[in-house]
Amino acid sequence: MNARDLVLGEAELDDEEGDESFDEDTGEVKRKTNGKIGVNGINGHLDDSSEEDEDDDDEEAARLVREGFIVEDEEEPEERARRRQERKKRRREERDEEEAGLDEEEAGLDEEDLDLIGEAHPELERREPSEPKLKRLKRGHKDDRDVKPRGLGDIFDDDDDEDLPRPPGGPRGPAGTEPRALEDEFADFIEEDFEDEEGHAQEDDDAEVIRKPSRNIIGVKDAAGLDEIALEDMKEAFGTGFEYDWALELQEQEEQDEKGAVNPDNPEAIVKGIELKDVFEPSQLVDRMLTDEDNRIRSTDQPERFQLARKPYKDLELTDEEFKEESIWISDLMLPKKRLDPQHREPFQRAVAKVLEFMNIDEYEVPFIFQHRKDYLIHAQKLAVTPDPYNPNAPQYVVSAEKLLNQTDLWEIFDLDLRFRALVDKRHALQRTYDNLASMSENFHDSVIEEMLPAAVTMEELQDVQDYLHFQHSSRLADIALVKSAGTNSTQRRPGASKMIFERIRTGKVYGLVRAFGISADALAQNALKKEGKRQFTDDPTQHPDDLADSDDILDPPDYSSGAQCLRAAKAMFAEEIALSPKMRKVVRQTYFMNGIIDCYRTDKGLRKIDEQHPYYEFKYLRNQQLSDIAAHPDRFLKMLRAEEEGLVDVKVRIQNHTSFKTKLYGELESDNFSEIADAWNRERRESLDMALLKLGKIMARGVKEALKAECENEVAKNCREEYGRRLDQAPYKPKGMIMGTVPRVLALSNGTGTFGREAVCWAWVEEDGRVLENGKFIDLGMGDPERNTEDGADVKAFVELVERRKPDVIGVSGFSAETRKLYKQIDDIVERKELRGADYEDEDGNDRSDRLEVIIVNDEVARLYQTSDRATMEHPGFAPLTKYCVALAKYLQNPLKEYASLGRDIISISFDPCQRYVPEEKIVKALETAMVDMVNLCGVDVNEAVSDLYTSTLLPYVCGLGLRKAAQLIKVINLNGGIVGTRAELVGDPDQNKLGAVGPKVWNNCASFLYIEFDQSEQDSDYLDNTRVHPEDYDLGRKMAADALELDEEDIEAEQQENGPGAIVKKLIKDESQEKVNDLILEEYAEQLEKNFNQRKRATLETIRAELQLPYEELRHAFSLLSTDEIYTMFTGETKDSLCEGMIVPVSIKKVADDYIEAKLDCGIEGTVPALSISNRSDVSAKQLFSVHQTVQAKITYLNRKQLSANFSLREEDIQRPYRKEVDRMRDEWDDDQERADKESMMEKNDVSGRTQRVIKHPLFKPFNSTQAEEYLGSQARGDLVIRPSSKGVDHLAVTWKVSDNIYQHIDVLELDKSNQLSSGTTLKIGGRYNYSDLDELIVNHVKAMAKKVDEMMLHEKYQNLSKADTERWLTTYTEANPKRSVYNFCIDPKHAGYFYLCFKAGQHAQVQHWAVKVVPQAFELQKNMYPDMRALCNGFKLLFTNMQSGKRR
Repeated sequence: MNARDLVLGEAELDDEEGDESFDEDTGEVKRKTNGKIGVNGINGHLDDSSEEDEDDDDEEAARLVREGFIVEDEEEPEERARRRQERKKRRREERDEEEAGLDEEEAGLDEEDLDLIGEAHPELERREPSEPKLKRLKRGHKDDRDVKPRGLGDIFDDDDDEDLPRPPGGPRGPAGTEPRALEDEFADFIEEDFEDEEGHAQEDDDAEVIRKPSRNIIGVKDAAGLDEIALEDMKEAFGTGFEYDWALELQEQEEQDEKGAVNPDNPEAIVKGIELKDVFEPSQLVDRMLTDEDNRIRSTDQPERFQLARKPYKDLELTDEEFKEESIWISDLMLPKKRLDPQHREPFQRAVAKVLEFMNIDEYEVPFIFQHRKDYLIHAQKLAVTPDPYNPNAPQYVVSAEKLLNQTDLWEIFDLDLRFRALVDKRHALQRTYDNLASMSENFHDSVIEEMLPAAVTMEELQDVQDYLHFQHSSRLADIALVKSAGTNSTQRRPGASKMIFERIRTGKVYGLVRAFGISADALAQNALKKEGKRQFTDDPTQHPDDLADSDDILDPPDYSSGAQCLRAAKAMFAEEIALSPKMRKVVRQTYFMNGIIDCYRTDKGLRKIDEQHPYYEFKYLRNQQLSDIAAHPDRFLKMLRAEEEGLVDVKVRIQNHTSFKTKLYGELESDNFSEIADAWNRERRESLDMALLKLGKIMARGVKEALKAECENEVAKNCREEYGRRLDQAPYKPKGMIMGTVPRVLALSNGTGTFGREAVCWAWVEEDGRVLENGKFIDLGMGDPERNTEDGADVKAFVELVERRKPDVIGVSGFSAETRKLYKQIDDIVERKELRGADYEDEDGNDRSDRLEVIIVNDEVARLYQTSDRATMEHPGFAPLTKYCVALAKYLQNPLKEYASLGRDIISISFDPCQRYVPEEKIVKALETAMVDMVNLCGVDVNEAVSDLYTSTLLPYVCGLGLRKAAQLIKVINLNGGIVGTRAELVGDPDQNKLGAVGPKVWNNCASFLYIEFDQSEQDSDYLDNTRVHPEDYDLGRKMAADALELDEEDIEAEQQENGPGAIVKKLIKDESQEKVNDLILEEYAEQLEKNFNQRKRATLETIRAELQLPYEELRHAFSLLSTDEIYTMFTGETKDSLCEGMIVPVSIKKVADDYIEAKLDCGIEGTVPALSISNRSDVSAKQLFSVHQTVQAKITYLNRKQLSANFSLREEDIQRPYRKEVDRMRDEWDDDQERADKESMMEKNDVSGRTQRVIKHPLFKPFNSTQAEEYLGSQARGDLVIRPSSKGVDHLAVTWKVSDNIYQHIDVLELDKSNQLSSGTTLKIGGRYNYSDLDELIVNHVKAMAKKVDEMMLHEKYQNLSKADTERWLTTYTEANPKRSVYNFCIDPKHAGYFYLCFKAGQHAQVQHWAVKVVPQAFELQKNMYPDMRALCNGFKLLFTNMQSGKRR
């Protein structure tokens, strides 16, 4: 036994990876070292002739290395781990040898010792053993690649040993190849496919990152042939490399001192200068908010939301003039929407200016302004009243108050402030450019820029000035750029060809012809604007345009050698000047916005795809829509733009009276002379104007559409905010006899998607503190019928016992289908018949009483997300998903605000507006966040509860002044201070008590009143006002009001405060239970004195103080809102009033067939009946002869009960043949009836040509859909779901459409053979000539579901990227740029070819990104006509294919 045998934890090898293996040719045992086979000689030479074939493979690998594809790999993490383990073994062996006095023979060097020494001397290379590539591929690469998959987070991983220089004389492989490359030329690709089986600890990886390279100087790889005595002699002669460590350490210390020492007392400091960015990937730092930018946000004393929103303009400082301009600019934008009386316009502007002052100077957030500066948002005025002779003491005036700004307006001002900053920032940039131009020439002057730049009030107008600047002065700008590029050695970008052409015209002789037009573009625009007083007249030259163009003064060969060329160039130049004139653009833009008309035209693709049931049909033939009509229906316009993106329609913008507008401009352009020459010049001028208007029309149409789109998106986002605010504005469900805000005890039940009465009903009991004390399942909750002698269900007794034992305040029920309605009715029936009652409470007379227990249907939109979330798994790891769903239902009843806040960004998954999906996600998230911020600050947050309770802490980021970063920092500092906050003042720190500051003064001013601390009468330092909405700046007012209510004089007040502190007066008020006395105070006089003496408007603040002194942080939310009938209908069925209504023709599945009726069910779960008279026109045939159970047929809805979730259907042919058409009231000329009629006739002709009999197949998945309807039906279904439908190829074909992924559907053609008749289903089903099935069920399981399983396997694989092909290729490029010596590959889906994936790969930094198609087939993946049963085989097969392909190229 040697020291190696004593080492614990060495990895065990399986049969294939043991220490020995047999050579297949000779049968000799080969020793395996470092996971490789065949190295036994000295200095890495092979001593076995049986390895010659392997040498050939290694030489091929070396050639691949030299050619740049398979590059030398970096040292793998598992290699480092192996070396660490062996280094520990070696040290342990040395200690054992010293203690046991082993002789030199026992301390001899073996190959593992050489590895360890090589680790200590990384500058010397050691030849690594080689092994055939195919064997490594076969063995699965466990020995050298037991690591977690590498991804983008590992791009910048590096190994210290690999970075050290190697001596040029070190040993190399054949033909000078790097020895490590002989390990495996495909190590780059293969290393990521197998998971870590050795389980190396994360701490070891972190230690390896921090570990510095060894300083050992003497390498021993070249000395591997020395015996032990010679090796010891060498050490004595040259040393071991550690003799001068003290000098190197001194040098390092000096370098460290120069960089700046790390403060050991700072808990954020990283030892030895290692920073977080040295350990974590940038993406990880961003996710965890640990970047330098995040740290700056934490440390900067400014509200976090302000910092994030103003980040692009953080260096922008507004001047006083710009500040005044901003208040007017914002007021002008908001006033049209407010519809205020004229006398309130000036107060409104003052209110806006004051709000901007609060935001920009005082840096107050919206909730603070709304809560504590409310008086500045209200316009109050005293109105004299007629004296009452019978009441001389009557007031002489009344106060009239008009609310000028609400909380939504404040958020809009905040957004408009950002827009104005962007405007000013761009204006400054243009001004700097113009100043640079002026500095290059003393006489430089451009009146257009000097006039239009300061007057620009929109980004569009600034863009006009910029375009004009770059067109008019392109040569000067090029000179400036050239000077700058010469100073910075940067590359100058070549200007566009069109600019070069116009610049040549401007500087050439042809421009004289442009001047001959007699009027400038700027003068034309001034005439059109009717400004500048005097009209600019047009002068005519004395020569005809053609004659002037042919003159020597104009001709400019070789570019312009003919008069026709010169005239064309001059007209193009003049048209360009008109189109780029800022004033002319202003004229045209005003005309478009005042008289713009929008028309919608269907495309050829839209003609086929948009039928009458399509959501886009409402605007398929829409015409003559004014911009005001568009603004009134923002959802419709967003749909139009989405349809245009999909290529289904063209949305066009035009001027209503374009001809008259153009004629008017002709009059401003033409000369008033009457002659043949004048007519010729006017003709040329008109042609130039037509060219300019054509270009301007495209620019303005695009601008109008973008402006309307932004406005419509803002309107939809605003609707989402209002709806979200409504759902947040509900207090916890109020138990009977309790005050508003009391948290109830809840029993929640759900049957999920199960059928009631057959599948289990899960339940959870949740206490008022949020603890889940019990949960379980019920199966049989059916009530018995005494008249029929039937007993109650088996679980009814257990349910009643649970309710009577726990005494819930409310029972909540919800689920995923219409079956939940039955559960609700059953639970309500049990409660009523068993007379179950809620908890006892005391009524107004002091008597104990109880009421019937209420059963309600709960909104489950949060619970659906919670049941599968990581939070649910962490909080209740042993619960079933449906039980977690019940827990979320109960918590929703207890506090909807906390449940919504806990979702974070997942809130975007909830629908608040039908058109929400047409608005960018970030805009919706931003709007929803403002609603949450408003409600959280209305309710306040118990700061101590937030520190101790993770559930409550989710509210902190929405507190005024805070955010995700500052909220986390707040909790962290409070925990460092002891975990408890005694007063609000402690949040800014208290050096006397060694309390660190959790927030800065500005942030504290914002958040102080919204973080409350429960008042404890027994605590000396506890302040009652810290438990109220009163801001600390107003504590003195509160104490003064308390003293006046108690009628204390100044001496009493001073004595009380000296004895019990500043808050003593309020404490006395509470202790004496005299809070109601504050109602006797006349606050109007207080307010007048404050405004007169201190210039502070505090009338609303005083009312807040009075209310808070009586009931601190009173629940101000509305009562818990029960779901309406329509909301329950949508929640259980997924349908709306528009998506499912009476008159629609829908597919139904027949559940029961009787002689005189049929029971059927819709896909959404609604059950209905077909009465006898609605079954068929034929009275001589029974229903059983026509229809069968499980058959899917088309039916017309004749009656729909949304409350009971029931319906009546008709199967009569004449009813089904009359299609449903939604009645829409349209104005005259708003709809193109002629085009609609022509399209219908065209489609009918096509249908007549291809006319085929409608097939009906008896299968539950059969739907009478076309391909478009099938895709729409599957849109909300899960991946892998399918429908069977008729095929357009004839009666001997079926089509199967299945959902591959979101918006990707595969249509499979199924050939039917051995049919008994034309309309029956074939007994042999054939797909693609390769797959045969006996029936549809076998086809579904063995073909569609098998492919869906392979799609899931692909998309769950570590190498799959949920990105587009372009984004995946960019990812590969980024990876190889960060890792130049590596090759990498990934899979991504092919959205254009359903059932196909891209295999994208990049073989090194300088190689081109390539892609191969991977086809999903039943039970396999197909790549290059090769089949692979699973992803592992596919990955390895790809590498082998690529290697063989490269080998073939080299031959």
